Amino acid sequence: MSELNSGRAMIALSVNLNKIALIRNSRDTTNPDVPEHARIALAAGADGITVHPRPDQRHIRASDCFELAELLANAVEAPIELNIEGNPFAGPRTSDRRGVGDYPGFMALIEAIKPAQCTLVPDADAQLTSDHGFDLKQDAERLAPLLESLRSMGVRTSLFMDPEPEQIKLAAEIGTDRIELYTEPYADAFKANSDLEGVYRQYHDAATLATELGLGVNAGHDLDLHNLPRFAQIPGLLEVSIGHALTVDAIRMGLARAVAAYRSALGK
Repeated sequence: MSELNSGRAMIALSVNLNKIALIRNSRDTTNPDVPEHARIALAAGADGITVHPRPDQRHIRASDCFELAELLANAVEAPIELNIEGNPFAGPRTSDRRGVGDYPGFMALIEAIKPAQCTLVPDADAQLTSDHGFDLKQDAERLAPLLESLRSMGVRTSLFMDPEPEQIKLAAEIGTDRIELYTEPYADAFKANSDLEGVYRQYHDAATLATELGLGVNAGHDLDLHNLPRFAQIPGLLEVSIGHALTVDAIRMGLARAVAAYRSALGK
């Protein structure tokens, strides 16, 4: 096995189940069942499960997080990581939807579950999806104590970041364990075949810098079967979190086959 392939084989695939929950929420039903789809993904070789519960509970709900945590804690396979993403400044919210419990607040949810990894994301209700990383020039001071709190719980921390060197240096300074590179600009460049080499180089250099600073490197957003093999060559990449594209592919080929295809794209 070449050095490149050896490195790529170690990249973990965390399957994001948000879109499974979104389909479920379109009806007053438990179908599709979120934990059952987690089981299918894990049986097909996924290395972990990611969820991003928002305060409006538009897809993944707080209750899903507890069910998934219990499922993974009782997994008979090798340890399976649960990665919970969200805005650490999101407070509690009362739900007026039948059958949907209240949102306890993001940090309260994390404290109750203590997932293996917590990825902090600067999103708001008005955003359709996450669309930028933290600006640590303005957010570092209030993020630092939250990172310390998460570490005290035994939770690995990750900050959702753009591939900007100065921001990554600040991320290291405030003590995060990892960063998750926001990859939509790379996916857009790949699709349009516009300045792909320049954009790829930004991510390559950002990951290299992060590794030199002692940070682990994750990545996610709009990665798919076409653009993932190239991105998987980024040095030091430890984990990718993929949901939307994988779910779309699962509609066409089935979830187990889709997970297998993404493993293959990672060189597994």
